[in-house]
Amino acid sequence: MSLTLYDITVPVFIRAFGNLTDILKKGEAFADEKGIAHKELLEARLVHDMYPLTSQIQRASDAAKFVPVRIGQIENIPMADEEVTFADLHARIEKTVAFLQSVDPATMADREDAEVILKTRSGETKFTGKSYVLGFALPNFYFHVTTAYAILRHKGVPIGKMDYIGRSQ
Repeated sequence: MSLTLYDITVPVFIRAFGNLTDILKKGEAFADEKGIAHKELLEARLVHDMYPLTSQIQRASDAAKFVPVRIGQIENIPMADEEVTFADLHARIEKTVAFLQSVDPATMADREDAEVILKTRSGETKFTGKSYVLGFALPNFYFHVTTAYAILRHKGVPIGKMDYIGRSQ
């Protein structure tokens, strides 16, 4: 049996969101313990021209849900990007995971060569399903998850590599 686009994305995203949830909980607990306003962590950035923590979670959510939308051609669930609290971020992750769990693997079956067109302000980029997943979607997802981790770590939250990777299941 070979791996499918579903196998290498949806379960991977769901697992990473579980780890990210735990990391966010540790960030919130750290802020409470140290008397740091939640807003300080939620609006933190690694550098001025990067998105803050809240946006990193939003972009990770979008990157994950766009895979079955673009590959499996299923309807997207729009999310307004209005999260401003840890509770909001947890709700966003829960909604994203619920969406991912609802994806029928058959919608993504045999779509490795399907055309995927990514439209941005600067134009269009065409991919195959496989090149989109491997060359754009997975790197983009992990960029935002890693940056969220790095922001909290930079702010002193006591998290480490195993929090990011997670424990064996």
